[in-house]
Amino acid sequence: MDELIDIITKEGKPTGKPAPKSEIHTKGYYHNTAHIWFYTTKGEVLLAQRAATKVICPLLWDVSVAGHVDAGETITQAAIREVQEEIGLTIYEKDLDKIGVFECFQSYANGIIDNEFHHTFIAALQTDIKTLNFQKEEVEAIKLVSISEFKTLLENSKNNNHFIASNYTYYMKVLDAIGLKTQ
Repeated sequence: MDELIDIITKEGKPTGKPAPKSEIHTKGYYHNTAHIWFYTTKGEVLLAQRAATKVICPLLWDVSVAGHVDAGETITQAAIREVQEEIGLTIYEKDLDKIGVFECFQSYANGIIDNEFHHTFIAALQTDIKTLNFQKEEVEAIKLVSISEFKTLLENSKNNNHFIASNYTYYMKVLDAIGLKTQ
């Protein structure tokens, strides 16, 4: 089923018009996503490997949980829903610490035009990752990495095919925010 997503302006303002996700990506409409990065008190970051079936960047490691904000849904509602759907974890608004909104405007060789505003949250992971039940259509695998390991993998991302190399600056901002919470 093609989910409906609210179209926004290049400035991030609502237009009041929704469109199917497929149209959003073929016509390059601007839209919102929710990104949730989980971290542990030990300074580890939960990474999710994108499912092999994903049309954009399959099998690369990325944000703990991410997804589109459905039409009529708030950013926070989307974040909570996506966490439940993708890793089977129940969280609440109070668990989310919003660190910013990051523009991600990219086009891909397969014709997808992705003009997204990543509403980005960090949240403390309060459970063992072995208890998480991830959604196979979205997530191939999950793992915890230390902030220093994350940075090493990131430094070599143009060659190691681990992260989405074009997201380097975004990843660094996320790591800085997590680092402040775990010091």
